[in-house]
Amino acid sequence: MKRVRPIHALISIFLTVFSAVMLYPVVWMILTSFKSNAEIRVNRTGFWPEVWTLEGYRSAFEYAPIGRWFLNSVFVTVVLTLIVILTGTLIGYVFARYEFRGKKLLFLLLLATMMIPGQVTMIPRYLMVQKLHLFDTLGALIIPHLVGPFSVFLSRQFISEIPTDLFDAARIDGSGPLGVYWHVVLPNIRPAIGAMGIFSAMGTWNDYLNPLIMLNSKEWMTLPLGLVIFDTGRQQDLSATMAVAAIIIVPMIVILLIFQKYLIKGITMSGMK
Repeated sequence: MKRVRPIHALISIFLTVFSAVMLYPVVWMILTSFKSNAEIRVNRTGFWPEVWTLEGYRSAFEYAPIGRWFLNSVFVTVVLTLIVILTGTLIGYVFARYEFRGKKLLFLLLLATMMIPGQVTMIPRYLMVQKLHLFDTLGALIIPHLVGPFSVFLSRQFISEIPTDLFDAARIDGSGPLGVYWHVVLPNIRPAIGAMGIFSAMGTWNDYLNPLIMLNSKEWMTLPLGLVIFDTGRQQDLSATMAVAAIIIVPMIVILLIFQKYLIKGITMSGMK
């Protein structure tokens, strides 16, 4: 029988306790969404519902256009994630396999934008959206974020490690640049695509600041912004507020559980390159 070292046991205990502390608020929030407001007022910190009810969800959908906000969030997240993957892999392909003047400087400048807080560029982005007449539309949440520097960096790291023989073989078979991109690049960087897709989707889905600045009409709001508006008008309806919060967080948890292997593989492999 393999002996467990004390340090490994301590690490396991620490990680278990840390995970429990991090998960408790999320689980409490989801379970609270199935409680009635009367039960919450009597025992706000209680964990398990005494009586399961969908009162909070019914109240949320009756009071606010939750379905519309959900569809807005899904649309922006799906469209922007696909675009970021496309632009990231294409630009990363160029940086990894093509030589041109100023390539290193341009790549460094692109990486430098990762160090700039989003709040710093908020005003320029707002002015750009106004000039393009996109204010108070879902396009205002998509157009300013068409290229993700992290996606470019991750793609470039993976593509640089693809054997040159594969590119040469594809060109001999008659493939042009786009053919090589489709038949050689994309199949060999699936872990990177999975990682950048998850990061982009989570960042877009949970974004609150950009919708707050770029949107004005209630019909175009996304779920994070809608939750704040909902909570402001229904401060006594904690069950409904927790229901809206659960609707926001559960889809991302499901996606993360499904694609976590791509996320872990993409991050670890990029760190080794």
